[in-house]
Amino acid sequence: MKVLFTLLTSFLFFTIQISAQTYQEWVEKSCDYIDKGDLVSAEECLKSAMRLEPGNATNFALLSNLGTLQRRQGKLQEALLSYTAALSRHPRSITILENRASLYSEMGETEKALNDYNVLLSIEPDDQEALFSRGMLFLQTKNYLSAEQDFDRILEVNEKSVRGRLGHAILEKLRGNYDFSERILNYLIKEMPREWILYEERADLYFLMGKNARAMADISRLFAETTPTASLYVLRGKVKIAQFERESAAKDFEKARELGYDSDVIDELLKFTK
Repeated sequence: MKVLFTLLTSFLFFTIQISAQTYQEWVEKSCDYIDKGDLVSAEECLKSAMRLEPGNATNFALLSNLGTLQRRQGKLQEALLSYTAALSRHPRSITILENRASLYSEMGETEKALNDYNVLLSIEPDDQEALFSRGMLFLQTKNYLSAEQDFDRILEVNEKSVRGRLGHAILEKLRGNYDFSERILNYLIKEMPREWILYEERADLYFLMGKNARAMADISRLFAETTPTASLYVLRGKVKIAQFERESAAKDFEKARELGYDSDVIDELLKFTK
């Protein structure tokens, strides 16, 4: 009986080892598929790992990774379910809270995004990325005072922060303090001439100020140095309308639509190109 017990124990230990190794193999295969750009197969590998060991303590991390893979494929609702499941297992994870908050923001669920950022910042009050993201959401809801407090906090944590100063530049632009906003952006661009987001913000500011030639100069640089985004095509289209280049503006708006910009907004903008 003792020999039988020993054999059974050895067999169970061997089985557990194989199971753990197989779980790890699925995870490693997922990474391999990600490196190859095959997100569908990477997603299935993570699901297989969790099916194999549904009680594995590290599944919260796999669920978070699964959500990110689904998000990159445009499966936003599925990604939301994955992030939420991950948080149910690890509710104080800064990374997962950030993932879900940014996803809510992408989906237009501003209040839910704010709730997640509030939880995140209650855990890690000095998280600069979360402070900036929450500040930008406050700007969307016209809660300028709260946005200003978040941007101020970033600069308290890191007085050299680009994000903190950029937040103030956008805030002042929205308040109509264009000259102050321009001074901030000019300073940032002088200090960091290859921070491309600064040029897009300054181009938008120049457009609002009626300085369309300057706006187009910044936009042209972005088109030459970066891969243009949908929002950049929209901005260039707006500047072209101001310069009476309506046919060319319409092409930019349609390109923005192809890149995923809100189709209803594009339809409204196209009315100005007729």
